[in-house]
Amino acid sequence: MESVSTGMSFHPHRDDLYEEMHSRPFQVIPSPARLTHIALICDEAEKREQFNHLRRLFELLGQQPPERDEMCVQWDFGDFRIRLEKHLEFIAFTFVNLAVENNDDPFAVTGISSLPSGWLDKLPGKVISAVHVSVKDSSEDGDYMLPKVRRFFEGMRLIGSSPQQGDARIWTTFRLHSDGFGRMLICNKRMSDSQLGRLTQRLMEIETYRLMALIGLPTAREYSPQLRIMDTQIAELTQRLSSESGEDESDILKDLTRIASKVEDYRAKTTFRFAASQAYHELVLKRLAELREDEVSGHLTMTEFMTRRLSPAIRTCDSVGQRLEDMSRRIDRVSDMMRTRIELSTQEQNQELLSSMDRRSKIQLMMQHTVEGLSVAAISYYSIGLIKLIIDALYDSGLNFNKHLVLGAAVPVVVGGVWLATRRIHKHFLALAREQRDADLADEERRKSK
Repeated sequence: MESVSTGMSFHPHRDDLYEEMHSRPFQVIPSPARLTHIALICDEAEKREQFNHLRRLFELLGQQPPERDEMCVQWDFGDFRIRLEKHLEFIAFTFVNLAVENNDDPFAVTGISSLPSGWLDKLPGKVISAVHVSVKDSSEDGDYMLPKVRRFFEGMRLIGSSPQQGDARIWTTFRLHSDGFGRMLICNKRMSDSQLGRLTQRLMEIETYRLMALIGLPTAREYSPQLRIMDTQIAELTQRLSSESGEDESDILKDLTRIASKVEDYRAKTTFRFAASQAYHELVLKRLAELREDEVSGHLTMTEFMTRRLSPAIRTCDSVGQRLEDMSRRIDRVSDMMRTRIELSTQEQNQELLSSMDRRSKIQLMMQHTVEGLSVAAISYYSIGLIKLIIDALYDSGLNFNKHLVLGAAVPVVVGGVWLATRRIHKHFLALAREQRDADLADEERRKSK
């Protein structure tokens, strides 16, 4: 079919969005088969090392190493397959070994039996999930007998499931066995290879996601006792703040800041982990629902087992996370109370300061009046002295007048003039002071309104 150019403008991520729905296709698994699924938590440096380590595996197998590091890819070497999936926090390897038969022990040969010796031991990252999955044909009821199955799981308590309306039967323990791996046995009765591929993929994801969800539980258990202590301390600080015992606000603020810093530190360390645990838990429940499993001869189903222990663990993480959030809000409220108390104390101090300043102003005013009277006398005295010099000079120049009378008449005029000038200056400064006081009061009212 010819490509038709429409001239339309396409979104730059359009092709990637189309491919995203096909980025992690289900495998097609025939029976019998042996699979080993390993999930490793890695940082970015370890992810790059893993790709180089994978290239060395191809060289050991005599195959052409991959050139690009992709998000999800599968290599088929006939009876041996390798599948690599990259996730946000971990990388998952699935090794599929098809060179097996329906022998008596389904775990005598595993998915990693074909790997070169020593390669798996040097795989970078920290293993969080490692499980052997054995897929075998079973059309006879004898293969489902419990005593025979228990031998394959080292006598541990079994969890049984009959998914897809009884088309298969699953046995597992969700525990580690003597080789350090978990085990799952799938007895295929009527499932096609595609159905088996989807079933095994869901089981391996359940095993990995449940462990990733539980990573937050040790953190929740570690911080829970500390939260009880800090909860009591916050209650004590609130009581101290509300009491009338004259507690020093600086001491309360110091204790409150110390608790707040711890709470924020715990939130920074747990917020992502608890949110991730909740997300993984939802994925586990979704995969379990897709199994559509039935009970097997009185055994716990996988859904019953998960909801019995996994769900309470996730609720514990959620509870600790909610306590941290609640504690942070309580600290904010105590801080608001502290600020209110400090503001009231500051206003009282300002009021006392204003009263003190008012008293000092009155004293200064009285002193000013006293000094003002002395100033009028002093200025008048020196002014009369200057006028006397002028009168003497005029008299000596030949003007004939009674200089004592003129000097005596000038005294009240000079004193009155000096007093009037002093009063005008005094009134001018009082007006400026009143304007400044009114401006200060207006600023205080605006600050209180905010």
